[in-house]
Amino acid sequence: MHTHHHEGDRRLLLGALCLIAGLMVVELVAGILADSLALLADAGHLVSDVAALAFAVAAATMAVRPARGGWTYGFRRLEILSAQANGLLLLIVGIWIVFGAIRRLVSPSEVQGGVVLAVALVGIAVNLSATALLARASTESLNVRGAFLHVATDLAAFIGTAVAGALILVTGWDRFDPIAGLLVAGLMFWGAYGLLRESTRIFLEVAPTDIQPDAVGRALCEEPEVAEVHDLHVWTLTDGFPIVSAHVLVAPGADCHAIRERLEHRLAELFGLEHSTLQVEHARGPVQIGRSFRRRSPLRR
Repeated sequence: MHTHHHEGDRRLLLGALCLIAGLMVVELVAGILADSLALLADAGHLVSDVAALAFAVAAATMAVRPARGGWTYGFRRLEILSAQANGLLLLIVGIWIVFGAIRRLVSPSEVQGGVVLAVALVGIAVNLSATALLARASTESLNVRGAFLHVATDLAAFIGTAVAGALILVTGWDRFDPIAGLLVAGLMFWGAYGLLRESTRIFLEVAPTDIQPDAVGRALCEEPEVAEVHDLHVWTLTDGFPIVSAHVLVAPGADCHAIRERLEHRLAELFGLEHSTLQVEHARGPVQIGRSFRRRSPLRR
């Protein structure tokens, strides 16, 4: 299942990569000829898009390789690394655009609005195609989401650039060009924040936002014959792959194997946690069943 998703993602990412790379060359040449910061800003963003899409393709390709040797989870987390790299690229290019826009607001240069408008319209068409491709990819992949955000940001940026080119043609006010560049930078910062936040949460092994560890602990403690739960950890390996581990003590004489199976089924049913590692053992000495749940280790009923 995961392999089919990754293969489909890889093909769509490759298609988007070809479209964006061709547009990047056209826009870079046009931006130099028109002396347009908006076009050069978009071209700079496209450079980061091409790198981001190439990294995303490589990550999607590597993610399907089986686990071997010391790589016990394979290369699945490369997709999260790709998403974080995409976020950093968006941030860096956005800062570069802000500095250029401020300089041009202070000392505006003459911009050929007709060239800006024409290239922006071509960019809108190309980015619409690339966005449509990536929108069909797996919505559970932060890697694809990062590439999608790059392209979607470009689409919005081209729309802003087209408006700026039209306004320059009508009014002759060249400062519309750096203003459009600032709007592009704002979109980049928004996209970078989301990608860096999500990828950092996964790297720091924070619990998924839709799963509360307290609720998981209480659910485990509610199972009959469970006396104590501690060392409970919930984290995400990669998008769509949440994992839980816990040490569970049960009443003396209880069937550890049967209880573990019931707990695994409960975790999958209530929280979608299908990947669990539960160490189930008999408690030593007398135990009290029915205590309230406490978050800190040890967690008791």
